[in-house]
Amino acid sequence: MLRPLPMKHVRLLVMTDDLPQASLTLAETESFHPDERPPESQALAGVPGREYREHYRQAATRLDKIAKLVDVPATPPITQLHVVHPDELAAVGILLRERWEEASRFEESFRRLDDEERFIRDQEASLANFANLKIDLGKLRSKTRFLDFYVGMVPRENVSRLQGAVQLADHLLFNYLERGDSAHVIIVGPRGEGEAELSSVLTSAGFQALPIPSDIAGMDPARKREELQTRRAELAGQRETLRTELTQWGREHHETLVDARRTLLLAEPFVNLGPAVHSAGHLAMLAGWVPARAVAKLDDRLGASLALPFDMTVRNPRPDERALVPTVPARSPLLAPFTTLVKQYGIPQYGEIDPTPLFAVTFLLMFGMMFGDVGHGAVIALTAFLFRRKLKGFAWLGIALGLSSMLFGFVFGSVFGVEDWLPALWMSPLHDPILMLKVALGWGIAFIIVACLLGIYNRVVTGNIEGAIFAPHGAVNLLFYLGFLVGGYGLATAGRFGWVPMLAVVGALSALAVYQWRHLTGPIAEKALIVFIETLDTVIVYLSNTLSFLRVSAFSLNHAALAIAIFTLADMLGTVGTVITLILGNLFILVLEGGIVMIQVMRLEYYEGFSRYFSGDGHEFTPLRLRRGTEAS
Repeated sequence: MLRPLPMKHVRLLVMTDDLPQASLTLAETESFHPDERPPESQALAGVPGREYREHYRQAATRLDKIAKLVDVPATPPITQLHVVHPDELAAVGILLRERWEEASRFEESFRRLDDEERFIRDQEASLANFANLKIDLGKLRSKTRFLDFYVGMVPRENVSRLQGAVQLADHLLFNYLERGDSAHVIIVGPRGEGEAELSSVLTSAGFQALPIPSDIAGMDPARKREELQTRRAELAGQRETLRTELTQWGREHHETLVDARRTLLLAEPFVNLGPAVHSAGHLAMLAGWVPARAVAKLDDRLGASLALPFDMTVRNPRPDERALVPTVPARSPLLAPFTTLVKQYGIPQYGEIDPTPLFAVTFLLMFGMMFGDVGHGAVIALTAFLFRRKLKGFAWLGIALGLSSMLFGFVFGSVFGVEDWLPALWMSPLHDPILMLKVALGWGIAFIIVACLLGIYNRVVTGNIEGAIFAPHGAVNLLFYLGFLVGGYGLATAGRFGWVPMLAVVGALSALAVYQWRHLTGPIAEKALIVFIETLDTVIVYLSNTLSFLRVSAFSLNHAALAIAIFTLADMLGTVGTVITLILGNLFILVLEGGIVMIQVMRLEYYEGFSRYFSGDGHEFTPLRLRRGTEAS
């Protein structure tokens, strides 16, 4: 399951007239990933089907516009496959052009109604700004011969200060409306006196002028509001009538539009082949990648569907093509959410081990160890199950995490932090914290060793032998790490590092130093400094990475300690306070600690695991497909 699915490179030579049928067959088998590289032979430099693709794009664009107005299924069921010839596609394009000319009138009418309703909303907003004024708004739009008028908004906290300031300029301020943090004011005063000074005061107070639209000036605001409401009701009636007409139009042309969609879906595979198709006269070539197990079936299907002779050449990927070969991801429904998490880091290159199964197992184990509790795990699993429709594929991830937490809850004997309800299959983390730290350290050592071995394997199978030996986390690094571990264990138990591990450590570091020295350029002093820093970094990185796994036991201890703290606090309160504290405390543990544990597990997987053996620079297998509804046979 860890090994990648073997792939073959397929070159298909067909007659140009058979291209639509060939593309339809390839899409139906869902096993052909197009290879869009230019052809090796310049004789096959032609690109067939340009007019076909243009007809398709025009028709698809029109149908998508129509589908925004009426219901047209994106993938209706296709019960019978047939090749869409250029004449049929062109006829569909003409039909959709006529339908769009009819539908566009509805769109234009809706746009006109939207514009008018927007204008009414603007008018109502303007009226709301002056709702408390019982004067002719037309008189406030312009200055008179003797008076200046300023209508606007200022922050509420500035009103008192502004009122005193305008009085010094022989003006009066009237606060006629307060809304939120703003106050609507009118400032009136003699024209020409202190105008420059007043302008400066208004600016410093955050005054914003409110323009009075000409079409509401000179009218009673209440009467204008009634007119706007009447007009809004008229527009709502027009919109409802228009919707009824559009619905009727959609029913009349529904089958025609669905048939057009089916035709476009059947033509889509040929369009999607794009740069993977090349031609010379009546001969065309398609190139792509096919899973080895699907080659025979593909050959049989092409032989049964193509009317004219064809030739299919199959070969293994060349070493220089490895970066171009797509990787088939794990298809198991149980691994689907873990596959999504792996993709956040990247896609494994072809030939590399698929990390998804190993990631799923170690992810669940570490989460359970760090968050082991029967009660909390049951809540997580039950919540994921109840919200499975909203969570979709990630519902299984939540259920699996909950079950893992419950499993380790039985191991630790913990139910909502209570360790007296169930007998522990092993022991509570707080009973022997040192042992828990040793277990976490052993887990981390095993995790790092396996990750290094996988990294070495991946480099070997991809032909990078030098990298498998000398690259970071390669064989030499692993030799240093093993020597470091054995020597460190001997030092801790017997008081001596040992000659054999010392030779392994010194030999590995020396080999890495020599390798780095040979690949550096520059002055000797600079090279020596870089080699020293890189060698020291190797020691520090492996030591810190190993100690990083102590967080596995630290969080299991933290979970138990948090539960004790919550129960201790609850015991200090009355009956009601105890119940509230227990509920809120467990929610705190579930949400906050559970989220932190998830982050820590992801960190360990990505930085201590994937970074050692997983390049993440591959690309996923995306075969040519025929989109159709689930009712298709």
